[in-house]
Amino acid sequence: MEHNILQVIALAEKLKYEMRHSWLSNGRQESVAEHTWRMSLMAILVEPYLDQKVSIEKLLKMVIIHDLVEAEAGDIPAFDTMNSHELQLQKQKNEQEAILNIKRTLKGSLGTELYDLWMEFEAKETYEAKVANALDKLEVKIQHNEADIDTWLPIEHKMTFQVAKHTNFDSFLSKLQKIIEQDGEKKLLAAGIDVEACKQ
Repeated sequence: MEHNILQVIALAEKLKYEMRHSWLSNGRQESVAEHTWRMSLMAILVEPYLDQKVSIEKLLKMVIIHDLVEAEAGDIPAFDTMNSHELQLQKQKNEQEAILNIKRTLKGSLGTELYDLWMEFEAKETYEAKVANALDKLEVKIQHNEADIDTWLPIEHKMTFQVAKHTNFDSFLSKLQKIIEQDGEKKLLAAGIDVEACKQ
């Protein structure tokens, strides 16, 4: 089993150099691992203020493994799948295969636990899964706000105002989302971008 665990740890190393369509405040491109790390920190920080009590252990596990499939399947930006149903289906297929491979590698109860957590995150039905999904979207927006606006694509101007639907189930996350959206709006206005057009 030790070799199987090391195999998954080696797979996870790829997330350190799997780059996302997101840049840091110093101009360097962000890795998947960095996104996941800050999501984990956010989970710890927001957990006491959520409307419902959640298992922080379960939430952290879900956050940490939610993008593990990208070590095998790669990262496809959300805006790409929004515009292509075919790409969306391919992404789902690749990620399903990746999580099954991880389950087979780890075997037994550990493999099943990671598989079940990933499937729960994807379903977005339990409170923990909804929180993890919200943190995923919020962390992306925070990072965009911290990056130079020249790194944003036009579709990302509009996406600034499309996060509320992921947080409106929880009052604290909604408050957080509003502040993040306001910061994004200020950034757009400062760059001379038509905010009202972005909200359409």
